[in-house]
Amino acid sequence: MNVALMWEYLPQLLTGAVLSVQLVLVSGILGVVIALPLAVGRLSRNPLIAAFPYAYIFFFRGTPLLVQLFLVYYGLSQFEFIRNSVLWPILREPYWCAVITMSMHTGGYIAEILRGAIQAVPVGEIEATRALGMSRYTAFRRIILPRAARIAWPAYGNEVILMLKGSALASTITLLELTGMARTIIAKTYTPVEIFTAAGAIYLLLSFIMVQGFRFVERRWNRHLVRA
Repeated sequence: MNVALMWEYLPQLLTGAVLSVQLVLVSGILGVVIALPLAVGRLSRNPLIAAFPYAYIFFFRGTPLLVQLFLVYYGLSQFEFIRNSVLWPILREPYWCAVITMSMHTGGYIAEILRGAIQAVPVGEIEATRALGMSRYTAFRRIILPRAARIAWPAYGNEVILMLKGSALASTITLLELTGMARTIIAKTYTPVEIFTAAGAIYLLLSFIMVQGFRFVERRWNRHLVRA
């Protein structure tokens, strides 16, 4: 094990790690934006409204992220009307293709997390909003959604950790995130054990930081449930 070599290439690996974190943060936020209307639509009793969210969630949960990345990055470029559209400057860039794909992918998972969380809100709290004369929209915005967010937070944290590991697939579309940078270094040094060990250690450190961050927020949100 050449520790000196690991230290030598650590700055380059950290540069890739920054891109990995950026992908996860952006896709995690956009995923919530996508997931919220999908979760609400899934709860609709109208089958026409619930059909699209169901199909969206089924597709993105039922197909691998790698396949989705290839469909967006390589597949869309096959259509001439895409290449001639105003979206082409975005869709030809691997970074934005990765962000779009990861956001849509995680949005499907987060939608199911939110749906379950909304359904887990105690019935008594919903009845209390009715007793206070709140409209359905006001009750959803002020009571149900914040309560569901607290319930869904641990599962959302797990999804973010999974997306951190899934971001390694972005290297397959030429992005030099952490795994992509590691593969580039290995191609020059022929030392896969040392470089992948260093990359794995960075992934572990990032996961630890994220877990602690989510736990901190969870404790702050639920501090009223902790006994003195």
